[in-house]
Amino acid sequence: MRIFDPHIHMYARTTDDYEKMAVAGIEMIVEPSFWLGQPRTRPGTFLDYFEHIMGFEHDRAARHGIRQFVTLSMNPRESNDRELSKAVIRELPRYLDHPNVVGVGEIGFDRITPEEEESFRAQLALARERRLPVMIHTPHVDKKRGVEKSLEVLRDMKFDLDWIDMDHNIEDTTPISKASGCWSGHTIYNVTKLTPERAANIILQHGIEKMMINSSADWGPSDPLSVPKTVLELKQRGMDAAKIQRLVWDNPLAFFSKSGRIR
Repeated sequence: MRIFDPHIHMYARTTDDYEKMAVAGIEMIVEPSFWLGQPRTRPGTFLDYFEHIMGFEHDRAARHGIRQFVTLSMNPRESNDRELSKAVIRELPRYLDHPNVVGVGEIGFDRITPEEEESFRAQLALARERRLPVMIHTPHVDKKRGVEKSLEVLRDMKFDLDWIDMDHNIEDTTPISKASGCWSGHTIYNVTKLTPERAANIILQHGIEKMMINSSADWGPSDPLSVPKTVLELKQRGMDAAKIQRLVWDNPLAFFSKSGRIR
């Protein structure tokens, strides 16, 4: 089984994790830029972080035979510092042209504020200019409203929803994401998002068309092997191996190949 984890924060993981992932069949990953737990106060700290995940993490993954790509953005949570957000977004274009960058993300909403919406719209415009796919973060709190608000903005901007990964879906948001025409991401992160069992329930109910699963593993109580463990859960439930392969390899590859930077 070939596995592509389309959302994992390896900046927060040890090198041993790369070895375990490679042994488990993970061949390709996307590392989105994200909030690091401590709010940043200067644009330069974001730029150094972008350089780190595009370079150091790319090389660290390669040493274990894993192809690493990134998506870059000003994340929703820190977008509430309006001046900082604008300063980072001004610098983004030169990073988005890097060959390791396969999308814009994570963008979207956290507290669903006007400042977050301003940042969201500005970065959607950058993605459209560069024909890059977009990874959308849906809020931890009031997730359904966050999905609906994200779709409202996307439709207002007449954005092609086939270029959108609406991520972190749960049981009551997957139907909304799928009906919209977006790709639907599902994060297996036992404490705050889905367990392998819940993710399997969603996949078996809604099918695999334009569906993806990821680990989003970071500094929280997460597991970089969440996708292989969900593969095992689906096998034990009797899902056809070819369908599982489409879910964990073909689908993320098809979505991020829209960037033209994955061969």
